[in-house]
Amino acid sequence: MLLFLIVLTFNSLQAQEIHSVSLSEAVKLAKENNKKILRSQLETTLSEQNIKERKELRLPDIELNGEYSRITNITEFKGNGFLNGKEVTKAIPEIYQVNSAFKMPIYAGNKINNAIKIANQENEIAKIKTEKTENDIELEVVANYLAIYKMMELQKIFEENIKEEKSRLKEVQSLQKHGTVTKNEVLRAELQLSDRELNSLTNSKNIKIALHDLKTLIQIPENEEVAIDTTANMDKMNGLDPYDFYLQKAFQNEEMRIASQELNIKKTELKLVKGNYLPTVNFFGNYGFYYPNYKFFPPNPYLYTLGQIGIEAHFDISALYKNKTKVEQATTQIEWQKMQSEIIKDEIQDKLFKEHTQYQEILEKFVVVDKALDLANENYRIVKLKYLNQLVLITEMVDADNALLQAKYNKISTRLDAILKHYELLHTAGIMPSEI
Repeated sequence: MLLFLIVLTFNSLQAQEIHSVSLSEAVKLAKENNKKILRSQLETTLSEQNIKERKELRLPDIELNGEYSRITNITEFKGNGFLNGKEVTKAIPEIYQVNSAFKMPIYAGNKINNAIKIANQENEIAKIKTEKTENDIELEVVANYLAIYKMMELQKIFEENIKEEKSRLKEVQSLQKHGTVTKNEVLRAELQLSDRELNSLTNSKNIKIALHDLKTLIQIPENEEVAIDTTANMDKMNGLDPYDFYLQKAFQNEEMRIASQELNIKKTELKLVKGNYLPTVNFFGNYGFYYPNYKFFPPNPYLYTLGQIGIEAHFDISALYKNKTKVEQATTQIEWQKMQSEIIKDEIQDKLFKEHTQYQEILEKFVVVDKALDLANENYRIVKLKYLNQLVLITEMVDADNALLQAKYNKISTRLDAILKHYELLHTAGIMPSEI
């Protein structure tokens, strides 16, 4: 039974394959498999099919009709009174007819061309939205990946610190046995160790949750466990160009291009509405077989054919007064869209300025956090030496330990924050790298 459980456990562990991915691999997998990206690609396909549908409006409408019926005799009342002087004329009881008709638009106030133009503009928006979705997911993957990286580095610091705290606790317990320290210092050392172990446990669970989120983003199968590659160089994205460079690019990012296309659609819709003032002209024709011939009376019992071809024109006079409000609405929508574009432009400019300033600030912190770590290491060395010689209390040792842990984390965190902020800056500017 024990052997069976061991084999079962081994097989379950084998089933949980570990898929280790670098940042570039994670982004690539997300672009290939993420469901939001796949959905946006389907929306682009739908918009392309919509263009084809609009173009088919130029094709003729063709109908084929058939009819069979039976009729009664024709009864006429030729007397002066009601139902008086009845005279019955025998009719041919069966009627057959088969006919076809077609109609092809020649001119429709340019409505068809404008409808096709709108479909093309909507297709451009769908393509830009797909591009935006890809960039949004890419940034989400980067943010998630770097968050995991940061937590894993913190976990290493916790584990190193826990080892040292355990060693220190043994030293304090030994000193207490010799009567050189109080019970209070032992308790303080135990509390410090307990606090580190709790932080480590919480951090490890947060890593597990973040890895699951990453697995969903890049669509790793459920029977695989995902892990990130912490050996790759993560300091290659720290260049900073002048603010004007990013601003110029940002005015052509996905949001601005979508707003521009939305404005173009509103302008085309105005032309479409104005088309109601214009007549429509169609080329039409029909041809059919009919039996009997009811063109004459009494009807002739003969099969005959009749065809017609020509041009018809239609002009809706009521549009001259009914269409005015629609034109005004379309004009107002253009003004609204122009204002919306300006609002988006201002928001992008503010966001870009904030991110550029924050990125510059993070880069300037590099020297500070490096120096702080050196100082924390030196402070920890001095305090530890004093503590071992019973010149300081354990509270000072704990403070020095906390300061060192914070300094180590700040150095790692600042580097990773710089990478993330760089990607956020590129995302806002609409120049996300094709390869990471």
